[in-house]
Amino acid sequence: MAGSAESKFNIHPMDQFVIKPLFGDQSLVWYTYTNQAFWMTLCFLAVVFFFVFGTRHKSIVPGRFQASVEMIYSFVHSMVVDIAGREGLKYFPFIFSLFLLILAGNVLGLLPYSFTFTSHIAVTGFLALLVFISVTLLGFFKNGFKFLSLFWISSAPIALRPILLLIEVISYFVRPVSHSIRLAGNMMAGHAVIKVFAGFAGAMGLGAIAPIIAIMAVYGLEMLVVVIQAYVFTILTCVYLNDALHPGH
Repeated sequence: MAGSAESKFNIHPMDQFVIKPLFGDQSLVWYTYTNQAFWMTLCFLAVVFFFVFGTRHKSIVPGRFQASVEMIYSFVHSMVVDIAGREGLKYFPFIFSLFLLILAGNVLGLLPYSFTFTSHIAVTGFLALLVFISVTLLGFFKNGFKFLSLFWISSAPIALRPILLLIEVISYFVRPVSHSIRLAGNMMAGHAVIKVFAGFAGAMGLGAIAPIIAIMAVYGLEMLVVVIQAYVFTILTCVYLNDALHPGH
């Protein structure tokens, strides 16, 4: 009986994040098509379908899909203008694509038996490095060595400027780390908690009222978190872009 009870509560919340091959043997090489690659492909197709279907019948009085597409477009457009200025609109397609990829990946990850690829540092780290390298190169390309003025706080007292310089340099190079871990950590934590409560619900059977209520509460919170995390990642990208375009304090 004790062994049976232990097996019921044998919960492995991190198993849902394991990358597995979909075809062939179980070895992973660079060309292996995995569950992560499958859900990234599905994410891409979902975004394309949503925007193509939402804009196929353009009308002055938009329907639900067209209104949703226009709302998302206007939301990101306003974000870029408010933070980086109208000069930042040159890079709107990149920022908009980034927002859609993360948002769609987060939302699809809430589906049963899905795979949340935005919970992996390999994905979020690549996106964060892409943003970091892009805005750094853009900063030097647009401003030359004046871009380094981003690290020199001229408004601070002269004695504090070397210390602030060190702090600014460290914080700048930590950006891709915090940028990626914030998204991956939040996605992983929420899904792991849901999995734990689901395990308790399955083990308790008919008496699993409390775990089911907890699952509903956490799932409702996750529906909000997936949107917020996509927004946070995108708005930080806009902030970094603004630093590259206007490095002066």
